[in-house]
Amino acid sequence: MVPGLIGVKGSPLAAPRPWLIALVALLAGAAAARSALQVTQGLQAEYFFDAQPGGDPAVALVSPDISTAQIAADWNGSPPSAFRARWFGYLAIRRAGEYAFATTSDDGSTVTIDGQLVVDNGGVHGPREAHGRIRLEPGSHFVLVDYSQAGGHAEMRWAWAREGRSLAPVPGWLLSPRRVSYERAAIAALLDRLALTLLAAVALLLAWLTIKHTHGPVWTALQARPRAASLGLFAVLAIVETWPLATDPAHLSRNDNGDTVLNEWTLAWVAHQAPRAPFRLYDANIFYPERDTLAYSESMIVQSAMAAPFLWLGASPVLAYNLVLMAGFALTGWAAALVVARWTGDWIAALISGMLAGFNAHTMSRLPHLQAQHGEFLPLALFALDALLREPRAANALRLAVWFALQGLTSVYLLVFTAFGLAGAAIVRPDAYLGPRARRVAPMVALAAGVAVVALTPFLLPYWRAYRGQGMTRSVADAAQYAANWSDYLTTPARLHGWLWSRHFTSFTSLFPGAAGLGLAAVAVATRVAFRDARARMCLALGIVGFVLSFGPKAPGYAALFDMVPLLHAVRAPSRFGYLVIIGVALLAGFGAVELRRRLPARHWAPMASLLIVLAIVEPLAAPLYLAPFTGVPLIYDQLRDVPDALVVELPFPTSRAVFHNAKYMLNSTRHWKPMLNGYSGFVPGSYHEHFAQISSFPAAPAIEALRRLKVTHLFVHTEAFHPDVDIIQHLAREPALTEVARELPVVLYRLREIQ
Repeated sequence: MVPGLIGVKGSPLAAPRPWLIALVALLAGAAAARSALQVTQGLQAEYFFDAQPGGDPAVALVSPDISTAQIAADWNGSPPSAFRARWFGYLAIRRAGEYAFATTSDDGSTVTIDGQLVVDNGGVHGPREAHGRIRLEPGSHFVLVDYSQAGGHAEMRWAWAREGRSLAPVPGWLLSPRRVSYERAAIAALLDRLALTLLAAVALLLAWLTIKHTHGPVWTALQARPRAASLGLFAVLAIVETWPLATDPAHLSRNDNGDTVLNEWTLAWVAHQAPRAPFRLYDANIFYPERDTLAYSESMIVQSAMAAPFLWLGASPVLAYNLVLMAGFALTGWAAALVVARWTGDWIAALISGMLAGFNAHTMSRLPHLQAQHGEFLPLALFALDALLREPRAANALRLAVWFALQGLTSVYLLVFTAFGLAGAAIVRPDAYLGPRARRVAPMVALAAGVAVVALTPFLLPYWRAYRGQGMTRSVADAAQYAANWSDYLTTPARLHGWLWSRHFTSFTSLFPGAAGLGLAAVAVATRVAFRDARARMCLALGIVGFVLSFGPKAPGYAALFDMVPLLHAVRAPSRFGYLVIIGVALLAGFGAVELRRRLPARHWAPMASLLIVLAIVEPLAAPLYLAPFTGVPLIYDQLRDVPDALVVELPFPTSRAVFHNAKYMLNSTRHWKPMLNGYSGFVPGSYHEHFAQISSFPAAPAIEALRRLKVTHLFVHTEAFHPDVDIIQHLAREPALTEVARELPVVLYRLREIQ
């Protein structure tokens, strides 16, 4: 018997398995009917880097809501201080009548319906509410909502009311990027809620059967192979929480976001370069002629190692990314569950902790950031630290070094978070290393630190070189701009909490730890387990450290710490320290669950545990996710695969404010891997600005001459991106310096002749 898995034989719930089968069949039917309706909920959203009109959108997607929190979710939680957003599509109206609309915004916003300005809340101002009225007939009405933020505090939400009723948020199910009748929209919304209800019912029955019925297959698997069975469970949950990604991971993506594409390229580059030239791994093919360009952003060595076998077997970077993304959710949850199971001996508590750690507001709001999904080594490092403090042996020191180094190789951010989190966890264990034990513990801690430094140094040196050579650094002012607010800890993209209350919070970062996690952590604190148990105390300290540091310069002492600890210079967004809060709460929740089980009558534990498991599953659920179709890299890019010494540019060359447009060019380059002037990353070198100044006038003669001086050999020209009044193909056909190599409209490949 696995410790902690104590069931009740002869459960009356063993009989009604046909009900479970019926529920699953209904769930499948609801999902199929919903898919057949082909109704997309939400408005087409476009986000721009500047508050002024004009320019290309930085992000374009279908967004389910208009709110500050949704803007943050769409823009990865880090929109610039000044930006503009607009949403457009159709609003389905059931009854004719006079409707009131309102926006509350900081700064300006407007609402236009069927070409009529209804709400004028424009200008630069603090939070202000403005209203307007319009008579609408039954049917679909075109809606355009504009919002601009000039800097400072940002807030945006809209509401409506019919014929004198109180204002309320506009239901997302009434909105669609194309015309949809009210009836179809209502049926789609009903099916969505039915599917979510059925999913909760299925999860509740499964949880109850697992806990109560000792002879079922789930129970048997958990008893016989708890580690393998729990890994399988977290893999299934990863599919559910990211639905419908698993239905077509090769062609569904978040490639509407430049960061997703950047990370896909990163996986592909590391898999390509590591076996060919490992000592030049960081000299990537972007931003030619710069060196160490992979270090301009996260290199994600661990994730790339996971993706490499798939890429070597011919998988696309999109497929590899999606597989590693789902693996990140599953592995993070699994690792947390393993740690709690070892610490408490209770696998039910462990599964709850794993669900909270793997699937939460922060991870679900950062799908474009693969580096944020792989926190699996943080719980293991905490486990190793506890083992080292209890038994200061070389084996435990090496385990701590390995887990810490692996976490650092998933993300520089997580390296910093883990370092501070472990330090906080150690501080609350003074009895383990002060006094007579210091002589035994200190050398082992030094050994762990030394091994970790040796392992990480080859991968961190390129960042140091880029920091020294390019001035890549963050200031305290940057940290202040992206520091957490109190409302961040009440913000989540989950549908359940969004419907109930979370959508009313105007936050750019989602850090809500979950009601189940907070409740169980509160049990651990209230019963003083969080203070008596040394391991629970470490989890509590982990969360407190993350909470304090997430406020950045707003927290006392952060600025001084920033000056003393160079590692903090790598953190532009201290709000993401809140991830430590989520992990700390998740692990502490396991101790709370054990204590709750100990105090409850045995007959009450099964329904309580079932409810907690279902809540942990449903709370973070944001499915069905919006995913953009990926049709593949155009075959024209294969033309350069066997061309030696080629140097590429993709035109038109984006401005530094629109550098994110280069992300798709980088993904295209995975077909040939030739060096290119283009690039997109967390840092843009000075040479990029110089190149833009020289070639932005393309197809003018001075730009072509500049390309020659830069030794460019091939040009991929995106004809659709040039002014429609200019027939770019005809223009370039008359250019003697260019020879057309191939075309796959709208892309044409040219070779630039050498100077004779």
